[in-house]
Amino acid sequence: MTETQTKAKAGAAIIPVTPFQQNCTLLWCDTTRKAVVIDPGGDVPEILAAIEKTNVAVEAIWLTHGHIDHVGGAADLRDALEVEIIGPHRDDQFLLDNVVNSGRSFGIGGVRDVTPDRWLDDGDTVGIGELSFQILHCPGHSPGSVVFFSEAMRFALVGDVLFAGSVGRTDLPGGSHATLIDSITRKLLPLGDDVGFICGHGPGSSFGQERLTNPFLTGQA
Repeated sequence: MTETQTKAKAGAAIIPVTPFQQNCTLLWCDTTRKAVVIDPGGDVPEILAAIEKTNVAVEAIWLTHGHIDHVGGAADLRDALEVEIIGPHRDDQFLLDNVVNSGRSFGIGGVRDVTPDRWLDDGDTVGIGELSFQILHCPGHSPGSVVFFSEAMRFALVGDVLFAGSVGRTDLPGGSHATLIDSITRKLLPLGDDVGFICGHGPGSSFGQERLTNPFLTGQA
């Protein structure tokens, strides 16, 4: 588990889970110690241990999209914490309805289909403690992918839309490379070069760094 500070108002712990090494993120408000878990892809006991170690009160689970490596542990974690699952956009319902089948195709057992308590739309807001995030619907990696953006902290959780030096794969059902690049260039990059982000796999980065060096955005890929 690695911990970071997003400015002075929030803390974040990244818990890499499952063989996919997906960045499950525990995000909390420093003032209230209220927290959310973003994309619990599996290894629920490890996520629960991180929550206990951090001594925060988790009030919700947020999902950036419906792929199994991001939602495989969501149903079990909801039961353990007795909290709501919020997100992603409804266009990923077909993925959340087929988590078990997806797991079977990857040789992964012990997962459950997921029914969110609330779907998210472009322009919605969600919050935890004193933290507020705007929802940006960014299809391409999956039809219902969303990004959580904090204007106050200049910080985003982007799921698998954008990576340090790469972008999300688009060869899975509902994926579209052209749509993904449009989402990034039209919705994310205009937010500002100073915006830092945590992504679904690997190290984080900033929109400015990716705008300048990411080969998928500079046309060199």
